[in-house]
Amino acid sequence: MNFKYWIKRLSFRPTCNLGESSQLASSARIVNMQDESNAIKIGSNSFIAGELLIFRHGGKISIGDWCYIGEGTRVWSSCAIEIGHRVLIAHNVSIFDSRTHPISPSKRHAHFREIMENGHPRKIDLGEKPVVIADDAWIGANAIILRGVTVGTGAIVGAGSVVTGDVAPFSIVSGNPAHEVRKLAEDEH
Repeated sequence: MNFKYWIKRLSFRPTCNLGESSQLASSARIVNMQDESNAIKIGSNSFIAGELLIFRHGGKISIGDWCYIGEGTRVWSSCAIEIGHRVLIAHNVSIFDSRTHPISPSKRHAHFREIMENGHPRKIDLGEKPVVIADDAWIGANAIILRGVTVGTGAIVGAGSVVTGDVAPFSIVSGNPAHEVRKLAEDEH
């Protein structure tokens, strides 16, 4: 049982919309900086052990049915991150749909100061681009999925990979930056 989740719910603070028979492990962390719990939706029969975070200026996270999000994994959205059904995401994976900070050093410093002095800003451009991880994908441990990426249906991302471009359905990618290793054979679908 995740006591932090239930304390937030009982104090009417925004958390997430948790589907039937889904579970939040004690290690799970829901950080919802918006006013709406529906900005983070988790389907049915999913198990979340990692962190789901949406920023104050925007973001949505949608997770389908029968998914697994491993411990230490961070899913941070300021745009939109859509995770399909039956997706397995191992431990210590990072998924970001923005740069998380401005590129310009002066704007980056101003952003940091704003966070330290007043919390996350309500308006900022961090180059947001949505991320989609389609049904039946498998993301290996310590992988990083960057903004604008679509991981296709049934695709596999190797452990430790840094994914900067789209991954074709039923393919295996690996490396930094990740490149296609091979396609899955028909009998592997």
